This record gives sequence, C-alpha cells and structure tokens, in this order.
Amino acid sequence: MPEEADQVRFATAPTDATTEVFGTSEPFVAAPLLASRLTPPVPPEPVVLRPRLVDRLDRGAGGPVTLVLAPAGWGKTTLLSGWARAERDGPAPAWVTVAEGDTTGRLWAYLAAALRAAVADEPDEGPPPPVPDGPPRPEQLETLAAALATRERPVLLVLDDLHRVADPAALAGLEFLLRHGDGRLRLVAGARHEPPLALHRWRLAGALTAIGPDDLAFTADEVADLLVAHGVPVPAEAVPRLAERTAGWPAGLRFAALALGAGTDPARAVERFGGDQPDVAAYLRDEVLAPLDPAARDVLRRCAVAVAVRADLAVALTGRADAGHLLAATAREGGFVQRDGGEPPWYRPHPLLADLLRGELERLSAEEVRELHRRAAGWCAAHDRPAEALRHALAAAEWDDATALLLTRWPELAPDEPARAAAPAPPEPPAEAVRRDPELALAAAAERAYAGDRAAADGQLRRAVAHAVDLPEPRRDRFRRLVAAVELSLARIAGDHEEVRRAADRLLATVPPPSGVHPAAAVSGAGVPATDPRAAGGEEDDVRAVADAALGLVALAEGALATADARFGTALTAARRAGRARTELLCASRSALLAAARGALRAAEEHAREALAMPPCQGWSSRLDCGYAYLALALVCWQRDRPAEAAAHLALAGPAGAEPGGAALAALCRAGLLADAGEPAAALRALAGARAGAPGPELVGWLTAAEAQLRATVGDLDGARALLDVSGDGGTPDPALALASARLRLRAGDVRGAERALPDWTAPDAANWPLPVRLGAGLLEAVSAGSAGDARRAGRLLEEVLALAEPEGCRRVFTRAEPEVRDLLATHLDSGTAYWATVSDLVRDVDAHRPEPTPVASARTLDEPLTERELTILRYLQSILSNVEIAAELSLSVNTVKTHVRNIYRKLDATRRREAVRRARELRLI
Repeated sequence: MPEEADQVRFATAPTDATTEVFGTSEPFVAAPLLASRLTPPVPPEPVVLRPRLVDRLDRGAGGPVTLVLAPAGWGKTTLLSGWARAERDGPAPAWVTVAEGDTTGRLWAYLAAALRAAVADEPDEGPPPPVPDGPPRPEQLETLAAALATRERPVLLVLDDLHRVADPAALAGLEFLLRHGDGRLRLVAGARHEPPLALHRWRLAGALTAIGPDDLAFTADEVADLLVAHGVPVPAEAVPRLAERTAGWPAGLRFAALALGAGTDPARAVERFGGDQPDVAAYLRDEVLAPLDPAARDVLRRCAVAVAVRADLAVALTGRADAGHLLAATAREGGFVQRDGGEPPWYRPHPLLADLLRGELERLSAEEVRELHRRAAGWCAAHDRPAEALRHALAAAEWDDATALLLTRWPELAPDEPARAAAPAPPEPPAEAVRRDPELALAAAAERAYAGDRAAADGQLRRAVAHAVDLPEPRRDRFRRLVAAVELSLARIAGDHEEVRRAADRLLATVPPPSGVHPAAAVSGAGVPATDPRAAGGEEDDVRAVADAALGLVALAEGALATADARFGTALTAARRAGRARTELLCASRSALLAAARGALRAAEEHAREALAMPPCQGWSSRLDCGYAYLALALVCWQRDRPAEAAAHLALAGPAGAEPGGAALAALCRAGLLADAGEPAAALRALAGARAGAPGPELVGWLTAAEAQLRATVGDLDGARALLDVSGDGGTPDPALALASARLRLRAGDVRGAERALPDWTAPDAANWPLPVRLGAGLLEAVSAGSAGDARRAGRLLEEVLALAEPEGCRRVFTRAEPEVRDLLATHLDSGTAYWATVSDLVRDVDAHRPEPTPVASARTLDEPLTERELTILRYLQSILSNVEIAAELSLSVNTVKTHVRNIYRKLDATRRREAVRRARELRLI
C-alpha cells in the first residue's frame, strides 16, 4: 500500500538525538515501522454485524475519550477494527497497535506516523500540524495542540492493546493533546484494564464513554447470528442455553461454534460444551489465569467449591486474610470474575472458567477438598444459606450435618429459582448410612430438587421411602411431612400445577387439628424422646408457609391474581411467625407486585422495600424474588408518572419479567413507558406479544384494553374496535375493557354510547377493581358531565376521583388522560377543591407533557412577561386563598403579594382575579 510506505519512510528518518520528555531524557533512535501496526487488522471470518456496539462507538467518538475495556477474548480488536474500516464521511481513523515493551520513543514514532498520515489525507484543512518525529518536547506538544485546535474536523486516533504501555510517562504527551487540543483529537482505545490516563476528569464531566464486558457479551440474538454465520444448525431452544453457558463471551462462542460444527448433534453438544474443552481450557489458562498473581489463582481455585463467594467466605475457605481483596482486584477487570451489586458483594467466576477451576481442584487431595466443603457448609449454615450448606455437607460426607439441615431447615430448601448456576452433584450417601437414617436420602433428594435435577431427586426420594417402612411413630409422621415437602418441590420444578396442588394438600394434611395433641408431645412407645428432631412437632406455620407459597405461585402463573394475593398473604404471615426469611422474601416480593397491579401503591412500595432490605435478597441466589420487588416498584413509579424511575426499576426486574404473570405486568409498564416516550409502534408490539402469552382472562383483559386505547390514540379506531369486539364476546365485560370501549366511543363523538358503556365505578364491587381502572372510569364520567354543561356534577365527580387517588399518589391517570381532563382540572381549581395543591401540580404536569404551542398561541404571548415570583403567585390565585393566606404560604409580606398581584393584573390586562386566571390559562401560563 503506497500510503503505508509513506508512513514507514516518514518514521525512519535517522536520528541519534536525545529528546527531553517532561523532565526526563531518553535516547531515541528511529527504526523501521511495521505497517501491520498502523493498519486495522482484518476481522476474523465470519464477521457478525453488531450495530448496537458500532452505534456506541460512533456516539463515543463524538467525545474526547472512548475506552473498550475487557479481558482477553472479548472481541475488543474485532470491534475496533470493524468500526475503523467501516465507510464514513471523512478520513478513516488513525490506527496504532501497541506492542509489548514499547518505549516512549517507540510508541511516539508510531503515533507520529499515524497522525501524520491522518492529517495528510485532508488537504482542505490547510498545512498539517507539526507532528514530532520522536518523543515530543513540551514546546512541540503546545505547538501541536494549538494546530489541532484550529482544525475544523477532529482527528480520530485508535490505540489498540493500550494496556501494554508499561510506563505512564509514555502517555503524558497524548493526555496533554487530549486536554489542550480543544476536542480536535479524539481517542478510541482498546485495553484489558484502564490505561494510566487521568480518566476521572472526563468521567466527572460526562465525556468518557466506556464499553465493558457486559456490553461486549453476545445477546441471544447475536449468538443465533454467529451460529448461522458459522453454518451450525442449532435448535432455537438451545441458543439461550449456549448464551448462558458462555455468558456471551465472544471467544468462547467461537470455540463453541467450531466444536458444534464438527458434531452430528448440536443440541446435545451445547449441553456438553464447557470450560474443560481442550481449546477453551488452554485459552483460559494462558490468557486469563497465567497473568494473575499466584495468590489470586489459588484463591480462585479454592473458592471454586462454591458457586459464588463473599469476601468472608473466601477467607474461611482459603485461610487468607487478603482473599477478599484479591477477589475484588480480579473482578475490577470484569469479564471472568463477576461482582454483583450487593453489599457486601458476591463474586463468581465466568461459567467456563468455573468449569476449569473445578477441574483444578482435582489437583488437591481428596481430604483437602472435603475440608473445603466442610468450611463452606459451616459458613453457609451460619449465614442463613441452608441449601448451599446442605450441598456442601453432602459433598464433605458429613451425613449427620446433612440430615440435621433437612430436619431443621426443610421449609427453606424449596426451590426458589427456575434456573441456578450449575454446581456438581455431591456424592450419593452410602447404603449403610441410609439404612440407619432414611432422612439422609431425603436430604439428598431435597438438595437435588433444589438444584433442579428431577431424576436424581426422584431416585433419592424412592430410596428414602424404601428404607422408612419400619420407622416408629411419631418419627413416621415427621418423615411423611418431609416426603410431602420434597414431592412439592419436584412438582414445582416440573411445572405440574395439578401435582403442586395435590402435593400441597398432602403437606397441609400433615398438620394436626388445632385442638389435638401432637404425638411428639410425649415419649413414643419406641422410646424416641420428644426432643428428637426427627419427631418434631409444632411446624404448623412452616407447613402453611410452604404450601400456601407454592399455591400462590401456581395461581400467579395461571393469572388468578386474587387467589394468588390471598395465598401469598397467608404464607407471608406464617413465614414471619416461623422466622423463615426466604419464604418471607418470596411472598413479600409477589405481594408487592400484586398490590401494585391493583393500584395499592403505598402497600406495594412498602412490601417491595421490605423485600429488597431482607438479607436473603443479596447476591445471585435470589435474583427472581428481588426482580419481583423491582417490578413492583416499576409499576408504582409508572402509575405515579415518574417514568425515569420506572424504567430504572424495570431494568432491574430481570427474570421476573419473563415469568407468565410477571411478563404481562412488565409488558404493561414497558408499553406505557414506550408510548409516553413517543414510540407507539414499539409499545403496540410489546402489548400484542404479551397478550398472546398472558395467563388468565384478567391479565389478557388489561393488555387488550391498553392496546385498544393506544391504537385509538394513534388513530387506528378500526383496529381498536376489532380488539374490543373480540374480547367482549360473551359474559360480563371486564371493567378495563368496558372503560376502553367507553373511551373509544367518546373519542368517536358518541357521548351517549360512551355513557352506556362506562362501567359503574361507584358500585360496591368496584372496590375490587384495579384502582387505575376505577379512577379512569370516574374521570371519564366527569368529562362527560362537563361536556354536557353540568359543571357542578363534573366537579363533584372529580373531587371523588381525587379522594381515591390522593392516598396512593396515583398521577398518571390524570397526566396522561384525554385532553379534556386538563381543562376539567384547571376549572376545578376555582371551585374550592380540598386537593388544591395536588390539582395545581397535575395541571402543571399535564402542560409539561403537551406538545409545543401552535404559532397562533405563541402570537398571543405577553408584551411584558411575568417574573418567576409573579408566576408563582398567579398559580395561587387559582385557589380560594386570600392575599393574606398566600403571603403566609410564601413567607412574604401582604404588601409584597398585593404589589405582585397588581403587576399580574396589569400584564394580563385584567381587572380581577377570575379574569386574570382565565387569561393566564388561555395563554398556557398555568
């Protein structure tokens, strides 16, 4: 390439001068430059287009610094080279690949060559700035920065593998140009960790763009694109599994694609693919583990007995006081050691690295591994993590401890997540131990059920039952209860709702009648003392908490929201009495969501905050439960018309937004936010997709009503009618659908039809409706009354609606309602409402959502605008407060208020309060 030849000739001008560099001297002797380091490498084939990342780079390149930071194999160079080679307006970015051991002089030789070539491609910019041939002196940097500042078009510089720069002074000159070049030099860099630049300056100014491992990870759709590009026919259902196994790691996915393409059963190969594959293991050892400090490698290996660890657990496992610090340092680079957002934080390795680390454990002696499990079991039992404690106790062959965990913590061994991080199965208890203690096999069954391994759990359950035929009373009663609890767990992980109900009934049947005396109250005929945990009684609260929680989950999955709410309420009370924090978290988070769905926003927020503050809601083990709490908060903020907060909570809902009941409610919230943001097409897609898979008629009705209303808003009245006609066939119409129908008729001008279709929101059974539906119906009736000229009735109805909305803080039903609602609210301010402050805020919020005023309205602006203080007093003039009361509210003198009122009248060309308020409303000032 002639351009590359010119670059080499430029940089090879011989010199033996010693150049002063920021107070140091370094001999610089030019040497031939490699064209390959000045040219973006060709991305590996096949290339998978990832527009979301290219867009991030394009936006980031509009600022001074963009960093792509990730460990090895995360596709940094592939992304940067593809972006640099893409067609664009103007010249291509200057490119430099940093090499290991580059001195300051060597690095600046490449920088000079790249910058010289970049500016030479733009003759319209005038003569190129003076780029020094070697390490620049301070005056040369100032001259270069000044020349860059005069350029019309900025220079883009890409530095790949910037982590290889060992000397911070090597980048001092570059940082000087970035700070003093008036934004005409823009750096895009790829590195494994943050470079020695003063990044805090740009981060604090909001001018730093960082793309990390979470961004570089392939999404499920991108994984599918990669497999198609490699020609690997993987079934659609196996794609998310592969994305989960690799955590989206680009290099791991390419290894997987090559391995899957060589087999005959790709779906089976996906399940077998792991970090113990020879190529993957070699890459991880060389690129991930080898650069680590030996102490950090040893901590990672010993902590591999657990799926995730906290700093104090790592200390307990390794005996190293600095184990937590080593984990934190390793996690800072991201990618292969992930840190959650809890406090204290939990750490877990990348799934493929976890496979490799567990293999590394085999280098330890069997007794050392058992000791690690003993330590883990003790720590987990002491820190309210009974499921993990049980797995480690079984792995350590501590049979008595495993049985004791089952007997004392069985209510907390019910599976709480549909999919957890994989952990190897512990060894099967020996036959002799099971014959002596059948509950040990039940413990093994409970552990496998918690892990989602139905086949192994069922086998251990049958084994336990076979050895329990001769158990004496009352131990046999306790055994039956434990069997029913394990059967309930198996039914839950199988998703068999009918079997869940039957198993829950069997479990509830083990609770003695309230007036009866449990057999465990006395010594049994077989001589088993009442204190023996195998014969323990008094577990009524535990039984009801576990059974009702399972029945509540089934009802929620089936869309029976009222039934689910009642079950979770009963289970929550029982769990609190029994002190079962995990069951309490499960029930509190779902109760919060159901309260938010029916509009009980204060209760929903209270339950959600309580759930998120519970100790079990830390780390990855309770992501689903915490997700329901965040989803509840999203609905609360959405109904209170706080869209930014709602979107933030919705993003944290995670797996809760993918379960049947949660998905429908998440779609309602997401669609509402999209519609409010001016994206009705995306909102309609979200609603239609959720409606197709929503369980139960109630949720389907809510989604249909929302979709019909949105279709009407965008002008698709026929589509809205068709939806409501199909949904309204047969039976009493759902109040949400009836309200949507009434709104549609009113929009079409059929006032009488709207009144007939409007559901009776004052009827006794309306108290069971979702509050937003009830408020919407009341508002629509008030609007109809106002349109008919009955202002007194409209005001009375609006006051009743406000009385319902005020305690819960519902605002969206007003601020995003029909245009007539704004005028109704504004008029209501003159009628002496008990909710004046609320109505005033609502009117202001409605105006904030309105489009910009038309040119006609703009032409009627005031000759002399109102001051901020006058606008504030003008808002108070809408109320029935006197000047004396307004002065007290604003901590002003009465004379000052009177002066402002006179100015308001003069500027608005009004002679009295009512006239000034009317004129201000016409001008949209209030």
